[in-house]
Amino acid sequence: ERLHMEEDAGKSTHDPHGGPSLVDYNRAGVPLIEIVSAPDLRSSQEASDYLKALRDILVYLGVNDGNLEEGSLRCDANVSVMKKGATQFGQRCEIKNLNSYRHIRQAIDYEVARQVEVLEAGGTITQETRLWDTNKGETRSLRSKEDAHDYRYFPEPDLLPLVLEDGVVEAHRAKLPELPRAKLRRYVGLGLPAYDAEVLVADRSVAEFFDACLKAYPDAKKLSNWFMGELLRLLKETPGGLTGLKLTPEGFAELLGLVDRGT
Repeated sequence: ERLHMEEDAGKSTHDPHGGPSLVDYNRAGVPLIEIVSAPDLRSSQEASDYLKALRDILVYLGVNDGNLEEGSLRCDANVSVMKKGATQFGQRCEIKNLNSYRHIRQAIDYEVARQVEVLEAGGTITQETRLWDTNKGETRSLRSKEDAHDYRYFPEPDLLPLVLEDGVVEAHRAKLPELPRAKLRRYVGLGLPAYDAEVLVADRSVAEFFDACLKAYPDAKKLSNWFMGELLRLLKETPGGLTGLKLTPEGFAELLGLVDRGT
């Protein structure tokens, strides 16, 4: 729905055993972008899949390393429930700083069940910010929040509006690499099983190595079998990944040719 720039204020670390909360200011002032999606996700699995797809795009573009655990990619999940047939969304609660796909699914499922229980008992949902307690497997109230103005956001007064001409946007669009979803469709079109294609696309360096090998060895399915078996196993065992393996696409293609000829 929109994307805006912010500066990181810091990182809160909450003691799951009830001790003091700590604030780490090492990231204060670091630029970040917040991407806000429309309320059209209908399950925790959809939310997790959406975030994975978004992460893959950002990693392919080279603007993010996609590391949720270290905080370079974070997720705030807004959760609300509504009765079947209703036309108006229910009151939402925001779960802050979820840092793994599993936690995202668990926190959303818990929060959905919590809100349903409150409403069925005749209560009302209060708009608030909550945190996910990984040890107890539950969300907890962190602070109440009425509306966006409570954050006291204000525009940067020294920055004038910047309007980009269509030509500038298209010039940048033309420089984009082949993005994950397009690459996935292409691989499936070559005859690869969807699972194989997803694994290859998940790592841009592996996908680029696969494409380079395809130029010298055009049997996509047989090449994929070697990737899924031997090559990915070797990559896990080799420090430095493809660089440490010292294997060129031409050399790999030559090896497969020797196997095909029984040499």
